[in-house]
Amino acid sequence: MPIDRRNFLKLTTMTGIAMTIKPTSPFLNENDTVLGHGDFKYKVDTSWGNLDSSKTPVVNCHEMVMDQKGRLLMVTDEPKNNIIIYDQSGKLLDSWTLNLPAAHGLSLVNEGGEEFLWIVDNGGRVIKTDLKGKIITEIPSPIEKGIYSEKMPWVPTETCVAPNGDLYITDGYGSQFVLQHDAKGNFIRKFGGDGHADDQFKTVHGIAVDQRKEGTPTLLCTSRGHNSFKRFTMEGAYLETLFLPGAFVCRPVIHGKNLYAGVCWSRSKYLEQMDNSGFVTILDENNRVVSNPGGTAPKYIDGELQLMIQKEPVFKHCHDVCIDQDENIYVCQWNASQTYPIKLTRV
Repeated sequence: MPIDRRNFLKLTTMTGIAMTIKPTSPFLNENDTVLGHGDFKYKVDTSWGNLDSSKTPVVNCHEMVMDQKGRLLMVTDEPKNNIIIYDQSGKLLDSWTLNLPAAHGLSLVNEGGEEFLWIVDNGGRVIKTDLKGKIITEIPSPIEKGIYSEKMPWVPTETCVAPNGDLYITDGYGSQFVLQHDAKGNFIRKFGGDGHADDQFKTVHGIAVDQRKEGTPTLLCTSRGHNSFKRFTMEGAYLETLFLPGAFVCRPVIHGKNLYAGVCWSRSKYLEQMDNSGFVTILDENNRVVSNPGGTAPKYIDGELQLMIQKEPVFKHCHDVCIDQDENIYVCQWNASQTYPIKLTRV
């Protein structure tokens, strides 16, 4: 049976499928390893972000953004230091905390030259801060506001901000909706929900505004269980699906004309995800996969992208990527033995 999106969706309820390909080791230690394909190849630096864990510990390195000064800000669910700030050499510049036990999502927004962070905690909090950790505002839960019923789970994972200031929140571990608010925090609408229809999600883990096509903004939403990104209008109308067979992708990251994402797991067949099987995937302006650092080379047959899995066991579970001005990639990982980010230097 061909690995196309239709057959994949039919089989996502299957369980117990045997896995035929497994990574041989959780990490490679050699820093002269080169990963990737075509014009997107990278030298691996596994020690780039290493810090003194007795002073600046991490549990999961969930996400990272780069501010206008070129500093790299990372969120972790270690309550001692939810935000860790690096320079591009991997040196620690600062850290601070909101004492969040499940800090997960991190988005950066520029408002008239001043930058702010949106931090999402899986415990249900969506918080806006300045870059020093001062809380500016917090979005109430949809249960509190009557948007959800009391029986609906609310476990937010990510945010993005539209050009007009609207805030979008993904309920990626909860009821699978995207919730839209205006710049003042007033609720506008929700869309999506749990299911296998084109306009529904299985783990709407991340979201980004995509303005690569003629500057017209659309929303790219992760549907990780579907190995897909789904595109919507800014009003929540479904447009298309970018199917990435084998790749349990996290949030989409737009840099220039390209789309980057961490792959938390890969799979050898239709449903089963393999632990310690992450890689990074890169799509071009036409949304074709052009490189998979740590994964198999992208292959198309009759226009259909074929199954992608981990090849080199450099990564465990890639949770996010951040791209700097030189197109180097900083990879944050979940469930990676409390290790720090890995840098991929473009060659």
